[in-house]
Amino acid sequence: MITKDCLRGYRFRTLRYWARRSQTLPYPHNKYLDVNLPLWRLQQWHQLPSNARSFHGGNILEQQLDEKHSPALLHRFKASINFPEETLSLSAIATLKSPDKEQDVILHGYLGSSANLSKNLRFVQLISKDRTYSIQLVSSSKALRNKDATAHGMLKKLPMHTPVAVRGLLRKREQQPEQDYGGIQKINHVELDLLSVQSLNDFPSDIIATPDTVFGPEQRHLQLRADVELRKALSFRSDVGLTLRSKLHDLGFIDIETPLLFKSTPEGAREFIVPTRRKGFAYALPQSPQQFKQILMGSGIPKYYQIARCFRDEDLRADRQPEFTQLDMEMSFVGAEQVMYTIEKLMQFIWSKFLVHDLPSPFSKLSYTDAMSLYGSDKPDTRLNMQISRIGYLLPGDLVSKISPLQAPVVESLMLRFEPNLSNGSATMQRFIAHFLDSTEGAPFVSNPDGGPGIFVVDSSKPLQGLQALGFEAADRIEEMYQIEDGDLIVLQARPDLAFSGGSTSLGNLRLALHATAVRQGHVKPPSGFDPLWVVDFPLFSPTTQNEPGQGGSAGLAATHHPFTSPKTAEDIDMLAVDPSKVIGDHYDLVINGVELGGGSRRIHSAEMQEFIMRDILKMGPERLAEFSHLLDVLRAGCPPHAGIALGFDRLITLMLGKSSVREVIAFPKTGKGEDVLLKSPGRLSDEILKTYFLHFRPFDDPTSV
Repeated sequence: MITKDCLRGYRFRTLRYWARRSQTLPYPHNKYLDVNLPLWRLQQWHQLPSNARSFHGGNILEQQLDEKHSPALLHRFKASINFPEETLSLSAIATLKSPDKEQDVILHGYLGSSANLSKNLRFVQLISKDRTYSIQLVSSSKALRNKDATAHGMLKKLPMHTPVAVRGLLRKREQQPEQDYGGIQKINHVELDLLSVQSLNDFPSDIIATPDTVFGPEQRHLQLRADVELRKALSFRSDVGLTLRSKLHDLGFIDIETPLLFKSTPEGAREFIVPTRRKGFAYALPQSPQQFKQILMGSGIPKYYQIARCFRDEDLRADRQPEFTQLDMEMSFVGAEQVMYTIEKLMQFIWSKFLVHDLPSPFSKLSYTDAMSLYGSDKPDTRLNMQISRIGYLLPGDLVSKISPLQAPVVESLMLRFEPNLSNGSATMQRFIAHFLDSTEGAPFVSNPDGGPGIFVVDSSKPLQGLQALGFEAADRIEEMYQIEDGDLIVLQARPDLAFSGGSTSLGNLRLALHATAVRQGHVKPPSGFDPLWVVDFPLFSPTTQNEPGQGGSAGLAATHHPFTSPKTAEDIDMLAVDPSKVIGDHYDLVINGVELGGGSRRIHSAEMQEFIMRDILKMGPERLAEFSHLLDVLRAGCPPHAGIALGFDRLITLMLGKSSVREVIAFPKTGKGEDVLLKSPGRLSDEILKTYFLHFRPFDDPTSV
């Protein structure tokens, strides 16, 4: 039983909440509110501050403090949870033939647009629960058998978007032309004569929801309800996941869940830490199930997989989220080739099933060095006809010094050509490149500390077709290499003469930016199709950088993939003792259309070898080594050779659907700041929580603050 004392306490807490929220008191300016004040006195002060959130078209406290409304509220809610079960879905009706006689049915859905022919006749669209179909409701004030006399009047009062349960007579109607309203297919061969309608919730008048309304991320629930493409993407994602699970099950893989509460280990990326009530101890959310799946290989599980949740505290981009999903796999008694073969078959299967597109077999392979040399990227989009070539050895020394301050740099070139029917020769290209270099997109390339790009536009009306600054030999070589035509753009770019490291070069990034801008402006047709390839032969180790934490060793090197990747060949194993920076790892990345879908490797299955890599090559200290003692114990217990891979599931769906960002295929994505603005996450920690988990904030000027 709800007493006045209960209500009084609840109201006080609510008033205090809004007082804190607005930093103004909604009651007289005494420091504390007397809980024992009479209800009529509280009611005088119940007005909310102007920034208070309204609820159901009204004021939350107004409704809470109005005692007369309490029985009605309880009655309405009680009625909304007692509604008839649906007897037929709209998706089933859409495939039915027109009935020969009327059929009494109960349908669930949302009210859509309406039309009044008179005060006694109304047509309303009922939208299916999944918002893919709609059917016309016919409501009239005339008497029908078993009809609720209030149904017509009640329907007139209910706004669009109200969730309802309706009962009516399904009957044949004159066939109408097929129509599609914003992805909702209208059922035109039958309609429903309304007998009764039950509202299951209110749709408030302060929410504007029209076909043209654009909802922000703070209204993600309304985005999902209004945007058919978002819902289709989520459905597609579900179907692909189900298919992958089924196929992997058929191939003998076991779906095994691994823990989300792990411990902090220096695998390479920054981790999210989960404090505990045990002082000085914390969990870490897993960057991947990498160590768990290797443990499973040493536990007698020959084929493991899971569609796993992973967490990395990284700088966010269009294809990154702090929490993401990956298809994680591992196999024992195999090498790299068996893993790549399995993945190729999986990708070919889902591409054929969902996109009706045949991927090549086998996928092509490209070494890391060749990918960086030819495309300036370790995840090249090979559909673009813009390969990079080394040209510096042909150039006059004074020209090289003009385009770069570097001593003895590598100078590379590429060529961009507009579509013949989309271009007007050299004048069009001159305007294009001038506008690009003046734009914010071109600014980073102009200010490159290695020197800005050298720009040449082929013009047959000029000496050496506009390439005279290159000298005769280089101009002839470029003409032969690119088969140049009027209006072609030749770009030169210098870089240090060092071994490749990282994921791209400046010219590789410029290649993508120029092509994307040309496509956007209509000068070049967008690339089509799918071109999968394996990028292989990565260096096992890369120089550490300030932005990449690595494994915390003192050698100045970090594992390129992770510290569990094996050297590729016997020669690479020998090279560990000579020059670790030249060792090639047995690591492979799957790239499709410039998107790195994932990567894998053959693992180190020997405890002694794993400890040697960590201690003697990466120079990890004893404390760091101890963090991997569990894995070393597993490897020491006769762990078999094994290899695996992890594919970014979000990226896979994004690529298959042709979306520009993983946020378009995730139900509740984070923003570029790592925030969920609907849920207001992450949230501030209260003093009570900080105390519970033995945490405190250090001032910014504290030199020991992290």
